Amino acid sequence: MGKSIVIISNYYPPEMGAAANRIKNLAEGLTEKGNDVTIICPLPNYPIGKIFEKYKNKFTVNESIEGIKVKRFWIYPSKSEKAIVRLFSMLSFAWSFWFSIFSFIRKKPDLFIIQSPPLLVALSGLLFSKLLGCKNVLNVSDIWPLSALELGVIKKSFFYSFLEKIEKVNYKLADKIIGQSEEIITHIKAVVDKDFLVYRNVPNIKKYSVKEKSEGNLKIVYAGLLGYAQGILNICNEINFKEIGAELHIYGAGMEEEKIIEFAANPNNNVFFYGVRTAKEIKEEIRKYDIGFVPLKNKIYGAVPSKIFELMQLGVPILYVGSGEAEEILGSYKSGLYSEPGDLKSLIKNISIFKEMNNTDYSVCSNNNKSAHLNEFNLEKQMDKLQDFIN
Repeated sequence: MGKSIVIISNYYPPEMGAAANRIKNLAEGLTEKGNDVTIICPLPNYPIGKIFEKYKNKFTVNESIEGIKVKRFWIYPSKSEKAIVRLFSMLSFAWSFWFSIFSFIRKKPDLFIIQSPPLLVALSGLLFSKLLGCKNVLNVSDIWPLSALELGVIKKSFFYSFLEKIEKVNYKLADKIIGQSEEIITHIKAVVDKDFLVYRNVPNIKKYSVKEKSEGNLKIVYAGLLGYAQGILNICNEINFKEIGAELHIYGAGMEEEKIIEFAANPNNNVFFYGVRTAKEIKEEIRKYDIGFVPLKNKIYGAVPSKIFELMQLGVPILYVGSGEAEEILGSYKSGLYSEPGDLKSLIKNISIFKEMNNTDYSVCSNNNKSAHLNEFNLEKQMDKLQDFIN
């Protein structure tokens, strides 16, 4: 028998990016398992830092999207680089969604699933569930504030210590904890003893055919956020794609967007920018290209980008810049090539290997990704584990 489940998240479509897609996949998977799912999230604003036109001048909006109830609440939107402004933005939503408490007093949900980060939103959600006397599961997708420190977004300071304290309080308030990687679970086990589950953020099953490599330049695609963590602008500046017989095709939005548009305006750079596409459209767009690009600017402990699993589903060989658990997954399934962050020579070498790869070897790599998705990294298998866990 299904449960009544409320998911609290700082991101949800029509917002773009891994965080929004992660919760969408989770909500859809739980719904398909017979659960009654409600999302509590802010009015859409990410990554542009402004409330989307349809939702302007409203405090709350209730919607039903593909059988999922969505309760949206006011947020002070911002994409400011100032920590204090971002903090206020998080606090605004962490406060505003408490107005939903009246709708849950009469009929309490069976379970809250609370997304972290942001830490303060997660803390507010955990306290919200405790006040209602409901069970909760903390869904940890990144280790904050450690990830922020490794990205160089914040430095060790009073603010960092404050966030570390909030992080530990959150783990203690959680009844059960989900982590997106083995490394995340290992990190949390050093703080608390709880019931844990490694839950991969994977897309719905859809069968795609094995890809064949196109002729001419190697066509590389990046689809996602254009922010500091990905370092796309730096890669554009450092690698002459035309010189090495490759093209970089970029879809997305974010802090580096304007400079990337300016860079792509020069046809000699072999860099092409297309803006934002819907989650459904982008899958078909990615299938047009030879290689899916998944870069991280810095080593981030616990990070396994969900783009890896999306590319596996599409049967697109992967060019990864990163380290740790994601490297191990790619190596184990022979899904693509990888290099360390900042190692441009290795990245260029991997691009050359893909360019020179014959069609037979390329199709084997494509099929490896399809097999990895169908046999392990698909929503049905992940949901079976999650449903058992929450029961």
